[in-house]
Amino acid sequence: MIKTPIIISEQHYQKIKHLLARLCVESAARVVFLIDRDGQPIAFHGDIGNMDTTSFASLAAGNVAATSSMAKLIGEEAFPSVVHEGEQESIYICVIGRTLLVVVFDQRSTLGLVKLRSKRASHEIMAVLEEIARESQKSQEENSFFAEITDEEIDSLFS
Repeated sequence: MIKTPIIISEQHYQKIKHLLARLCVESAARVVFLIDRDGQPIAFHGDIGNMDTTSFASLAAGNVAATSSMAKLIGEEAFPSVVHEGEQESIYICVIGRTLLVVVFDQRSTLGLVKLRSKRASHEIMAVLEEIARESQKSQEENSFFAEITDEEIDSLFS
């Protein structure tokens, strides 16, 4: 099955950034990411310090993929969230459709607060992502007149 390419407009990107900024403040997080399941960062808000965001996004996506495989091995369809707790920093990852919401937080916050605020934010982000998908699908359908042109017709033009 071919996935419809997703094109995020500036308006939608700013909505996502606003939601991430609000989540970061309300959950007292250090940084919040939205990542696609292929490990590509879509947007983030907060203090990344000297973090390699590309590697971080890729590793987060790999972590969720591995955890999903473990879930299937024990009879679960999937785990909707993953938590890693460290001495200084912790990570909460929530699956939102084809994306991942990743919250990095320290002792200024609690896992309970992060989960609570992330749940609301994930619903709002999902609504924006669904809007983006509808617009991408509509745009692709409007531009489908190119799909009617065959390779033979193109070759005949240049022969």
